[in-house]
Amino acid sequence: MRAWRYLRLGLHLLYGVATVALVYPFTRRDTHRALRRRWSRALLRILGIDLEAEGERITPGCLLVANHISWVDIFAINALAPAAFVSKAEVRAWPLIGWLAAKNDTIFLRRGSRGHARIVNAETAARLEAGGNVAIFPEGTTTDGTEVLHFHAALLQPAIACGRPVQPLALRYLNTDRGHNRAPAYDGDLSLGQCVANIIATRRSIVRIRIAPPHPTADGIDRRILAQCARDWVLAASRLAPAAASTAEPKPAPGTPHRPRCAAR
Repeated sequence: MRAWRYLRLGLHLLYGVATVALVYPFTRRDTHRALRRRWSRALLRILGIDLEAEGERITPGCLLVANHISWVDIFAINALAPAAFVSKAEVRAWPLIGWLAAKNDTIFLRRGSRGHARIVNAETAARLEAGGNVAIFPEGTTTDGTEVLHFHAALLQPAIACGRPVQPLALRYLNTDRGHNRAPAYDGDLSLGQCVANIIATRRSIVRIRIAPPHPTADGIDRRILAQCARDWVLAASRLAPAAASTAEPKPAPGTPHRPRCAAR
């Protein structure tokens, strides 16, 4: 099973490269999104990952705000609604992966550069105003999937600046018995190759995405409040623990309805 999955994964990557190189130059962005969605769904099947989506539909023109566990997160979200992702600038220099990311609407952010952050914010706002989705992982890093870290509020500013809604997504990876699945986590000192090996060695996994209603920003909500609101919703929807020293609201007991203090209207 593992050898077959590795073979299919390699062929699928080559297919993606060929599509970007030979089809993208002659087609429109709408076609690119449709191809990306189909390619991402096929990738999940090859990896043995079933996609489950619960809650609202992803609304065009929203800033998607999600917790971050694995490199698979990107393709799980793209399998639902292709989005432009904000990524660290170092990814652009990665062989092949950086090129593919650049060709698929990735917005690269140089950390620590205020000037470049303003450029990225303007590009993000332009994508949102044009009706596209932009996705961010405001924790700034990955976890093992058992907690949610602090959300960096500055990454939500472009949505506030152009009055576009924010739509939180809660991601979890599960085993077929619905227990926590550690295999897809890409955290700590784990290499990308080790993470891929862990996924391929797992016969069947589930990625569950719970989708919140869009939260309006037209009233000029403070970005820190908005970030905390999004994190509270992700915590409640995932039934995860906040990271240590967090100010997030405690998660509700099983079966208890959760109404964040700034719930989407």
